[in-house]
Order: sequence, then structure tokens, then C-alpha cells
Amino acid sequence: MAWLNAFLLMLHEMSPYLLLGFLIAGVLHAFVPTRVYSRYLSGTGWRSVVAAALFGIPLPLCSCGVLPTAVSLRRGGASRAASTSFLIATPQTGVDSIAATYSMMGLPFAILRPVAALVTAMLGGNVVGAIERRGNLEQEECGGSCAVAEPMKPTLWGRVVEALRYGFFEMVQNIGRWLVLGLIVATLITVLVPDDFFQTYARWPLLNMFVIVLVAVPMYICATGSIPIAAALMMKGLSPGCALVMLMAGPAANMASMLVISQSFGRKAMWAYLASIVAGAIGFGIVVDYWPGLREVFFNAMPHHHGAMTHEMTVGWFNWVCSILLLVMLIVSIASKYWKSYQIKHHKTNTMKEFKVEGMMCNHCKATVEKGLAQLEGVEQVTIDLAKGIAYVEGNIDEETVRAKVVELGFENG
Repeated sequence: MAWLNAFLLMLHEMSPYLLLGFLIAGVLHAFVPTRVYSRYLSGTGWRSVVAAALFGIPLPLCSCGVLPTAVSLRRGGASRAASTSFLIATPQTGVDSIAATYSMMGLPFAILRPVAALVTAMLGGNVVGAIERRGNLEQEECGGSCAVAEPMKPTLWGRVVEALRYGFFEMVQNIGRWLVLGLIVATLITVLVPDDFFQTYARWPLLNMFVIVLVAVPMYICATGSIPIAAALMMKGLSPGCALVMLMAGPAANMASMLVISQSFGRKAMWAYLASIVAGAIGFGIVVDYWPGLREVFFNAMPHHHGAMTHEMTVGWFNWVCSILLLVMLIVSIASKYWKSYQIKHHKTNTMKEFKVEGMMCNHCKATVEKGLAQLEGVEQVTIDLAKGIAYVEGNIDEETVRAKVVELGFENG
């Protein structure tokens, strides 16, 4: 029962932010022209990195809610450097969490959180940008072709429908399984790690920071939900620097986000993202704890209202509705993917030639392969089984030409 309760509580806390993230992703896809991303966020230099961080800091998105938005930005033309910067900065803050931080932990924390988020995002984004400029990033799941512009719907109603379709179906289908896997792993960590684990090493702040990072990074903690936990631990003697590490590292990453980033941006970008979060959190934590007199400033500025230091999540009807909607969307999107595979299997003709396409992970990949193969001479029809990663091609074609085109599109032949 403890496992189920932990899973449900985490789902209730995550689902509103995830739905908001999917909605924002849909709106960006349907209403924002691709040229906006290519103009402001396509570069790998510091300007694009800073712009992405400033764009993300005020958004009230957690480390899971930010995922569909960031993936949508990337596929809309933003560089991996800018997308990484957005991924790091956004979940650490938000107008709601900044206000809550001020009310529960004082003005110094409320000021330092967005500043730390900006610096950390710039660090991670610039590292990814440097790797990207040298061409050392591995090919991402979409073969670098997912940013192909699609014609926007001509009417307002058409764009609204497209935003809902893209955000609440296609994006859920693209990254849903990674979110589910990350949620399960985070639930296991939440149940297995004792509640007083952080307090065990409270006498050694630097060691405590590493312990907090080790546990908080893979575990889901939202930016707002982490505030009362950090405040309560400070009231029990945890140092302000360690509390800041929790406020930065916990919301900025979890197992789900690391899995999705690895799949969407590449493993090197994921490691750069993770390293910048860890380095930034510990670096700012050391400054707060070891800079002369600064620790006392944070302690003295903290409101000592014990009643505000307890963190009990009351699950209301809104959280239940969001959780049920999210579960239904996940079931429908995953089921439709495999139902489509079933239909293809039972309706394919003997004249279709089968080609295994490695690395085809999402609907953007599917569209890329379909369009690319359809342009080949002699091709009459292309049918993609995304669940199995197979392209069925019909027509008078040369098989080696098809395989060469698959490689040209950024994928591999199975």
C-alpha cells in the first residue's frame, strides 16, 4: 500500500504541471511560427542560451512539465544549447515558487533561487553549445530533421484543434513511456529512502550536499513542493546551503527528465545537463554556507513560523481530475500506437517491402521517414509502423537506394 500511496501522491502532484506543459507545447506548435525559434533560440552561443533561460525562469513548470515544452522548442528549431538552458532554468523557479519561497524562507532565498537558476542554465547551455559547435554531439532521435516547418492551420479554430491534438496526444505518445518509467523509478526511490536520511549528515554540510544531490537528483520534487521540506529541515538544523542544494537539484532533474533528455537531445547533452545542475547546486551551496556571515543572513531572514514548515499534501478534486485525465491520455496514446501497428500488420500487401529503421522513436521521426522515402523515384506508398520501427515501402524501388536514404535522414538500417 505504501508503494501505491507514494505513486498516487506523486502522480497527483505532477499531473497538473504535466498537463500545463503539454498545453504549452501544443500552443507553441500551433501558434508560434518556426522562424521565431530559428531567430532567437537556434544559435549555440551565449545569447541564445541566456534568452532561453530568461524565457523559462518565470514559467510555472516543474521538471516533468517542462519536458514536453522543451522537446517542442527543440523540434521547432531551437538549438540543443538553448533547449538545455531552458530545461535547467525553468523547473527551478516560477512565479509561484518564488512567491512561496519568499513567504516561507525569506527574501534572500527568493532572490538567490532565480539567480542560481540563471547561472546554472547558462553553464549547462554553454557547455552543450560548445560541444554542439565542435560537432561532438551524437545524432539525436529525430535525426536532426524534426524541426522541419509544417504549414500552420489557416483559421483560429484549426490552430486550437491542432494545439490540443499535438499537445495532448502526439506529445504524450512521444514521451509518455519515458515519463511512466521515470515515475515508477522515482516512486521506488521515494519509498526506499528514509525520511530522516538527510539529517544523518547534518553536521558535515559539504558531505550533506553530496548526499542530497545523490538522492534528490533522480527523485521527483517540484519547485514549490520542495520549499516546505527544505524549510522544515532547516528548522531542524540543516544548513541554508544544503537547503539551497535541495531547492535547486531536486526540482531541476528527476529520472524521467534524464531519460527523455537522453532520448531527445542525446546522451552527451544529458550528461552536460546533469553535471551543470550538480555543479551549480553544490557551488551555490558552498558559497551560502562558507562565505563569512552569509549563513547567518539566510537563517535570520527565514520566518520562524513552525506551522508553515510542515509539508502535507492535501489531494483535492482538481488533482484527481488532472491525474485521471493524464492516465487516460497515456493509455489512449500508447494503445493507439500499438493498435496502429496491429492494423498495419493485418492490412499490408505482399508487394510491400519491409525495412527496419533503427532510432525511429516518435511521431516526428515517423513523419521524417515518410516524407523522405516518399520522395524517392518509384515509391508509390510508404507506411510506417512506429511501434516496431519498420517502414513498409510499395513501388518499383531499389532496396539499396531506400537504405541509403534512411541513413541520409539520420537513422540506421536494422
